[in-house]
Amino acid sequence: MRYFYIFLVVFGAILLNSGVFVVNERHQAIITRLGKPVREPITTPGLKFKMPFLEKVHRFDKRFLEWDGDQNELPTKDKRFIWVDTYARWRISDPLLFFQRLRDERGAQMRLDDILDGETRNAIANNNLVEVIRTSNREPEVDPLTADDESGLAPILVGREVIRMEVLTKAQTRTSDLGIEILDVQFKRINYVEEVRLKVYERMIAERRRIADRFRSEGQGEASRILGEKDRELKRIQSEAYRTAQEIVGRADAEATQIYARAYDRSPDSRAFYEYVRTMESYATTLDAETSLILSSDGEFYKFLKQSDLGGN
Repeated sequence: MRYFYIFLVVFGAILLNSGVFVVNERHQAIITRLGKPVREPITTPGLKFKMPFLEKVHRFDKRFLEWDGDQNELPTKDKRFIWVDTYARWRISDPLLFFQRLRDERGAQMRLDDILDGETRNAIANNNLVEVIRTSNREPEVDPLTADDESGLAPILVGREVIRMEVLTKAQTRTSDLGIEILDVQFKRINYVEEVRLKVYERMIAERRRIADRFRSEGQGEASRILGEKDRELKRIQSEAYRTAQEIVGRADAEATQIYARAYDRSPDSRAFYEYVRTMESYATTLDAETSLILSSDGEFYKFLKQSDLGGN
């Protein structure tokens, strides 16, 4: 009898464990019997019950889920090949329909690959490159130094945001009967293929070099202008300095002449002294150690030499 009670307790525990389950706040669940759903989806958390052994619990995430697509090489309407990398956020909106159509998240990810990649490819192929890479017709910020070199941006009619919303809307329509809801689609990255990217870089480098050459030319012109102004200013200063020096010399000569004249007019001795000083000054400016003179005895030079001790020697 004791073994019978032990058996009943063990069987009851197994039966309770098989018939009771917990759904947490992160999940929702459906109950299947022999692979077929038998109840409405369970979307509230708590302790739940099912028929032991015959019914099975399938849990699905209630949170926002991630879809990260592969980077694909896609052609635009104007035959430009670009790399497009997209990602999306989605959730399971109807767990029963989701289970019936997709079974699990792996199946959903594969279905989303087909839908989102296909809609992205169609949207890119129906629009020119400029529509894909730009969002609006905003006025670009222009550097005043390069304002003459900017040709401006070509106007767009659609823009990347409209294309993104087109992909999102069409993808939502195609997933409405799958029990999932696509919440958002974004272009993670859009880039040129390697061949086109190198050409773009070369064009950018050539443009920067052209602007640099223009700046260098303008700089050389400005340097020449500054040097010209410097030379003109230097000549002006030298000219004014020479004029001022000549004026000073003229005033000094005039003052010296006046002094000499006043001294000359005072007495015969003063006049003789004046003649002597002027003659000596002329000696200093005309004679040196290597100079030989032939003087007449009647000349002014010889007169003072003859009267001096130097002349006697």
